Amino acid sequence: MERAPRGRAPMGRAPGVRRRSRKRPVAVLLVALLVLPVVFATWLWFHVDSTVHRIEAFPDYSGRPEAAAGENWLVVGSDSRDGLDPEIAEGLHVGDADGQRTDTILIAHLPDNSTTPTLISIPRDSRVPVPGHGRSMINAAFAIGGPQLLARTVEQATGLRIDHYAEIGFGGFAGLVDAVGGVEMCLDREMHDVKTGETLQAGCQTLQGADALTFVRMRYSDATPRSDLDRVANQRKFIGALASEASSITTFINPFRAYAVADEGADALTMLDSDGPGDLLSLGWAMRGMSSGGVVTTTVPVTDSTAHQWDKEKALRLFEAMETDSPLPQDLIVN
Repeated sequence: MERAPRGRAPMGRAPGVRRRSRKRPVAVLLVALLVLPVVFATWLWFHVDSTVHRIEAFPDYSGRPEAAAGENWLVVGSDSRDGLDPEIAEGLHVGDADGQRTDTILIAHLPDNSTTPTLISIPRDSRVPVPGHGRSMINAAFAIGGPQLLARTVEQATGLRIDHYAEIGFGGFAGLVDAVGGVEMCLDREMHDVKTGETLQAGCQTLQGADALTFVRMRYSDATPRSDLDRVANQRKFIGALASEASSITTFINPFRAYAVADEGADALTMLDSDGPGDLLSLGWAMRGMSSGGVVTTTVPVTDSTAHQWDKEKALRLFEAMETDSPLPQDLIVN
């Protein structure tokens, strides 16, 4: 059998052509898998930062509380109907498009130490001093002077300095719930709102945007005998489930879902000029533990079911614990 002459390429291979390494496509694929997520995350970060709505920073005023331990977020749910289907808005009785009101007022405290984060509901009918407008229900501050007056009212009533602000309207809330694919909630009993006529069946179910709005706003029902006190407890429960869903591994590994959540969330939110995606991510990451007990949740102590008057002694202890990054006393944790 004759050997191929020296210098001649074996049969099937042209002279001067080397065999391609099979490792090169694998290496290119690995680099792409590493680089593309970073590029996508960076782009998404700037997209959120440029999409979120902004308001001017809270103005300083004489007697404003000094910054203390940890950071405090004022989280507000307004009745803005931007993005909400008109028929759904009419059925939910969310009011007309003029003016601004708030159904939800929360303070989220993120501690500097190992103390568990805290989420506190302020009943919207709480009667407190509204600067320049006498004593009134706290949600009147938002209607009169927007976020700036509401923040000042909350600061003076609680003694806590507000560092960050997040506001979401009805339409944005519904869109965000739909973007995560709905949120599963287990209802012990049927919830029927005698005022709006809306009904949620008992049992575990996935609530989409419109039904989610019904759940977090319902207070005229046999299932909510304490009216607004039951409603704010349900709001915290839902926010915890929503935060867990938005920060789940299925959201992070699915770029389409991650984009939908980030895009809907950014378009729905109003924040301070000085706040950015990093601040929002810190809040969301802290609140994701609500459904598993990783966040302490409660309502500002009140004297009766009308939630008009705060229990001054208990409320003072609550705010002092938050101001000093101390664990909340057990007798103040009511859900």
